[in-house]
Amino acid sequence: MSETFSHVPVLLQQCIEGLKIDPEGTYLDGTVGGAGHSAEIAKRLKGGRLIALDQDPDAVKAARERLKGLPAVVYESNFRFADKALEELGAEKLDGVLLDLGVSSHQLDERGRGFSYLGDAPLDMRMSQKGPTAADLVNGASREELARILREYGEEPYAWQIAGRVIKLREEEPFETTLQLAQAVASALPPAVRRKAKNPARQTFQALRIAVNGELDALSEGLDVLFSALRPGGRFCVITFHSLEDRIVKQRFRQWCTACTCPPEFPICVCGGKAKAKAITKKPVTADGTEQAENRRSRSAKLRVIEKL
Repeated sequence: MSETFSHVPVLLQQCIEGLKIDPEGTYLDGTVGGAGHSAEIAKRLKGGRLIALDQDPDAVKAARERLKGLPAVVYESNFRFADKALEELGAEKLDGVLLDLGVSSHQLDERGRGFSYLGDAPLDMRMSQKGPTAADLVNGASREELARILREYGEEPYAWQIAGRVIKLREEEPFETTLQLAQAVASALPPAVRRKAKNPARQTFQALRIAVNGELDALSEGLDVLFSALRPGGRFCVITFHSLEDRIVKQRFRQWCTACTCPPEFPICVCGGKAKAKAITKKPVTADGTEQAENRRSRSAKLRVIEKL
């Protein structure tokens, strides 16, 4: 399993520095994936402990194998339910949290999981391997709902046209594979758009993946749960890969780092508010040219770090 679950950790050194690891502290990696980040965190602990979460059973199996012998425990769960995991594991407060969001390299490369628009595979996209699939969504949603998902989660300008094409084609034959969907998307777009370098199905696949896994709701809920679990002085590091994720993280971090919540037209502060955190990274940290050349996934990565007060 571990041989097939490949993962090159993005912005690894920057994450380690951002966490400011206390060897005796308790840390949580909410998206352990292939355990690239987790292994480096755990290696720096002496007396401390790493708690690694992932909702993907494949990731959990691989991480348990790779973290053997290190002060780490791997727990199968989405990070939005981290409070339940921490209670069960007897962890009261955390000294640092890392989230490496989005789809893992393994999930994309393992064609049978249905995340990739390259090749042909069952139209699945479930990170947890439980619940309704992308095929269920594509075959069951109305044109209005499909268009909304593509527009909101994929920022797809041709959402209505693609949704209409999907509705028409599924009346002839239900969607079962990624190739069927990719071809349907391409056939709904103007020729000039199809000729662009990036695959025309990219935004549709992103949107469906986010919808199937409830990723944005999980992120919003998980940020609150994990921030509450941090002790004062604890660091919170989040790596995002697209604008929708980054917007949520940026806004929540800014909210926690802002003291006054009075309307801007008020001449003086009357709310008496206090900031709950301070920004460690004033701007998002991005990969340098060397890392981008070696790891394509790093090209869209943004790291933000705050410290709880």
